[in-house]
This record gives sequence, C-alpha cells and structure tokens, in this order.
Amino acid sequence: PKFESIKAFLNIKLMKFCEKFFFKLLKIKYMKRKNLIFINLLLILLIWLGCSPKNTQQQYKPQLRQIVENSVYHKAQKSVLYEVNIRQYTPQGTFKAFEKHLPRLKDLGVDILWIMPIYPIGEKNRKGSLGSYYSVRNYTEVNPEFGTKQDFKQLVQKAHQLGFLVILDWVANHTAWDNPWIYRHPEWYVHDQNGNIVSPYDWTDVAKLDYSNPQMRDSMIAAMKYWVENFDIDGFRCDVAGEVPTDFWEQARIELEKIKPLFMLAEAEEPGLMCQAFDAYYGWHLYHIQNQLSQNKTNALELYSYFTGHARDFPSRAIRMNFTSNHDENSWNGTVFERMPHSYKTFAVFTFVVPGIPLIYSGQEACLNKRLKFFDKDTIHWQTCDMTGLYKQLITLKHSHKALTAGKDGGKFIILRTTKPTKIFAFVRQKDSDVVFSIFNLSQDTVRFRLKSDLANGSYTDYFTKKHFSVDTSLKFTLNPWQYLVLVKSNE
Repeated sequence: PKFESIKAFLNIKLMKFCEKFFFKLLKIKYMKRKNLIFINLLLILLIWLGCSPKNTQQQYKPQLRQIVENSVYHKAQKSVLYEVNIRQYTPQGTFKAFEKHLPRLKDLGVDILWIMPIYPIGEKNRKGSLGSYYSVRNYTEVNPEFGTKQDFKQLVQKAHQLGFLVILDWVANHTAWDNPWIYRHPEWYVHDQNGNIVSPYDWTDVAKLDYSNPQMRDSMIAAMKYWVENFDIDGFRCDVAGEVPTDFWEQARIELEKIKPLFMLAEAEEPGLMCQAFDAYYGWHLYHIQNQLSQNKTNALELYSYFTGHARDFPSRAIRMNFTSNHDENSWNGTVFERMPHSYKTFAVFTFVVPGIPLIYSGQEACLNKRLKFFDKDTIHWQTCDMTGLYKQLITLKHSHKALTAGKDGGKFIILRTTKPTKIFAFVRQKDSDVVFSIFNLSQDTVRFRLKSDLANGSYTDYFTKKHFSVDTSLKFTLNPWQYLVLVKSNE
C-alpha cells in the first residue's frame, strides 16, 4: 500500500512536470537528440506509473493490494464467455425456460455465463413496452417477468453442476427513477445547478448516482454482496465501469472477495481499472478495427499499430474480451451480417486466436440475423447453422492449446512480417512447445505472399482441414478474400 501511494504521488508530480516541459518543447524548432532521449525516458516512467489509481476520490481511497490470482482467474484465462439475454432467449423469457438450454451450451463448450440484468425494471420514464434491462428499480430483487428468486437460484445451481461460472450484469452508475433510493436518499444522486437529479448522457429513463456519498457506496457494495452470499454467483460484468470511480471498484473487490474468489469484467477499456479492481476489460478498440477492416475503411497495418501500442498499455494480468457482437452492438449497430457481410467468420476465428478471451452473444451460434429489440419482446429463432459447428471447433481449439491462454500466463504473441503487410496479418502464439500459427487475409482481394520472418519455421497441421504445411520464408501462400489459416504444432 505504501509503495502504491508513492507511485500515485509521483504520477501527479510527474504529469505536472511533463505538462510544463512539453509546452516549452513546442517553442523549440528543432529538438536536440538529448531532448528526444529524455522524452523516451519520461514515457517509460509514465507507463510504469500507469497503474496508479485513476478517477479516484481520495477520501474513500481503499487500502490497495495486488490481486492474487485465484482459481477463478485461472479458469477465466482459458474460458469462452457467453452473454445470456434472458428476455429474448425463449418465447417465455424466463429463467426456467433458459435452464433447458444449459445442456446445449455445455455441449457447445462455453465456460462462463454472463447473464444480463435480472432486476426489476423501472416504470417511470420507461422506454418501450418492457423498458431497459439497465434501468434498475431494486438491486436485490428479480424481474418477475423472468421468474422468482428460487428459479434463479436453481438456475445458478444447475449451471454450477454442469461446470459453468455464472456472472451477473451489475449497473452501478445509475438507477431507475422509481428506485426506492431516490425517495429515501435523494442526496445519493447527482443534481444540477437547480437542484434537480440528472440523467447520464441522454439516458432519460435512469438517474445518475453520486459517488461522493459514502453511505450510497456502502449500500451498493452491500447489494453486490447479497448476490454472492445468497446465490453463489461467481462475479460481475460491470456496466459503464469507467463512469464509476475506480476506487469504488477497488473497495468493492476487497469486500466481495472476503466471501469467495470472483471474476470481474469491466465494460471499459481503461488500464487503471485493471490494476486492482478487474480481471478483464472490453476490447472496444480492437472491435472497431475489425468493423473498419470489414468495411474496407482501413488495412491490416492498423492491427500492427494496435498490438504494438494501445494493447501494451495494460497490466500483464489484464484479460481483453474479444467480440464481434454483444447486446448493444446487435441492437443498435447491426448484426454481424450487416457490419461484416463477408468477414464475420474470419473475425469470429480472429477473436479466438489473438490474446484475450472470446465472447459469444445469445444467438450468434444460431446465425442470429436480426437486430433484437432492446425495449420490447423479440425472441431469438434457434437453429443449427454453419456458425454452430465453427464455434464448437473454435472452443475446442481454445481449450486444447495452452498457447491460447489469456492474461499473465498466456502464450507469447509474435507478429510476423510478410510481403503484403497491408492485407495479411500473421502471428504466432507460443507457450512452451505448444504453437498456434495464424494467418488472415483481411482484404477483399486474393493475395499471394511470403513470410519475411523465420520465426514460424517448422511443420504444422491446418486445424480445420488437417492439411500439413512445412513453413519457411520460401513458401508462397495464396489466400482468397477473407480467408484464414490456423496452423498448430505441438511436441507434447
């Protein structure tokens, strides 16, 4: 704790110094070499200090401690996430109806069930006929449309029996306008200059909570503990986590793990959240690059920049969640067939082999081809399709190769140079003698190319076709538009 406090203090002092220093440099027409060297040293120090608490209200700063990797973290490193939309999953839209799908999901191979908010939904300022899942009227009750608390407890128990972890969606940034907290404790909310409680952004069906209030913080943590203590859930996916002070999440983690080890996923992409509070984060930046590539708005060099820059800002233990869809993207920005009409399979494979853990949203394994309504009933049509088999193969690949492990124990990630760098993205994941070598044509053209690096030399088997390859820099590859190769080599 003392060490972390020193880091935080140095970070503040250093940032103030850097601000003055860089303003002075702007006045210099030509930088001397010693200035450039000094800048590099400053950047290295800034990265080291990057895990100092961010967005912290100091009076509530918890005692910091390094998260101890537990059995849940180690399982998550090798896991596949599956997002469950209870409302739209079945015609009934209930816990009991979804429970019948557990054996199918077990056969598919997914490991962690992320269940979207199950709490009663606000009626005041409600949007649509059923309202938003994220407009919480009561943090310690269940939406009666989904069933009873006993139904949910039974669902969690059966999921555990089948080997799943179960995490709940948690909405800490705001509540419904008819949540009892508003009437009992209006001081727990953010007010405008006229004394009126405000909504975050244009989310008019919810009211924003004020994290400068210690009583509200304590009540929020108590509500989270309720689901761990009484329903044995295994963690939380935390909605708009970056809008809530980091030190709250750090304190919540400490209190929650007094009960049991948990897996914590942040709907955010901020390195500071990953130092003490969370295990995994949303790979938003990578997701947007995938969309841009699919729509020919960028090229494969963008991925090189991402993995050698942005992705390295995070602590080694942080796990990126890779995805091609989720509840927001499906409903508001389109299905994968709309956004990635020719490359949805390519990027499904990509999310499984790059560092991180992959997410499958409800219905993706059934070729979900419609934007599910967000505020109204809109049942998923279940069928077996080509994505069913592909996801099953990919999950088996993920489970059977330790090179694809995420987080601090993950396989080394080595990007390989090719003769067509704007169209081909190639890389190796390696852990001990286990090697997975992947090549993606991220263009609408047929591309002939060679590797310019010998780091992947060796004998491989194509995971999907079982064809054998002897790889070296003289081998000429030809890949059709959006084609991919996943080659495996293991001496174990």
